[in-house]
Amino acid sequence: MARLYVEGWAPEYGAPVETDDLLVPSEGSVDTTVEKRAWEPVPGHDDGAATVAFVDGVRRIDARLTLDDTGGPPVPGLCGSFGVGAVVWDRAARRATFESIRVERMAVLTEGRRATLPAMPPTLFYRPESVADPDPAALVRHIHGAMRRAEAETVETLAAAGHIVVADGPLYETAGRPETIGYIKSHRVSYLPGEPGSILGRLGARERTPLFTIKGYERYSWYVRLVDRGPGHTWTGLVRCEAPGALALEDAVRAADRSAAVLPDVVSELHIDPRAPQNLVPIGALERELRHRLGEPGFVLRELRRAVTKQGAAA
Repeated sequence: MARLYVEGWAPEYGAPVETDDLLVPSEGSVDTTVEKRAWEPVPGHDDGAATVAFVDGVRRIDARLTLDDTGGPPVPGLCGSFGVGAVVWDRAARRATFESIRVERMAVLTEGRRATLPAMPPTLFYRPESVADPDPAALVRHIHGAMRRAEAETVETLAAAGHIVVADGPLYETAGRPETIGYIKSHRVSYLPGEPGSILGRLGARERTPLFTIKGYERYSWYVRLVDRGPGHTWTGLVRCEAPGALALEDAVRAADRSAAVLPDVVSELHIDPRAPQNLVPIGALERELRHRLGEPGFVLRELRRAVTKQGAAA
């Protein structure tokens, strides 16, 4: 019998499960035989990792630009900022610190044009860049792509330093290190239709599915239940994790076992985070710190307007 649930996830963040367009992969595109084990819930295993680094980034559009060129129509642009960094959790000391935080700003125009903004405070330097695509949406994609590359660089640096790394979101341009997993907290694709999908309703807290792979997507994937469902629906407290497809199977299994054991230790609660439990405490804290370092939006916009109005922009 169908049942109705009220979702705890705050509506302004979308939904943890996008049921309006929950896609189902084409038949034969998902391989559920990777781990060569029965499709039953797998308990997590803590292998004693000393430190875990949680990496994330936030971006913001600070202002829209228009280059008014008398030789043609106005050229659109954006001023955008992003911050990237990590929370490194020392498990033995029960201490977490912000590390590897960087803030970058870009002034981007379409059609290959560049705009060098006038002098501003050093913390508000916008690097002039351009995109050839005249579509204004390409501006946002350019800024987002730069942020994702910065995240990947941070992941690689922290993994090389010996940390276990949890990257918020799908893995992006990583070198296939066994210390790294991707953490996807919302769902737009139901990767396990049919009989394998029935396991999701049977997962308890700190349990995972066996590994599976998706054709054309070089990653191992698995689902983890962070907390007991309680009165919630099948996907309550469920996240999908990824490991690089270049890993040996035993390394991917070790990462999956570790994720199911360790990630539930840092789940949030609704009175702390409106995306609880999926938005982990270190990731939520990092997001707040990064937004703070981007600066107050109203102040940034006023400074941009003051500088351009006073001196004009040279293109």
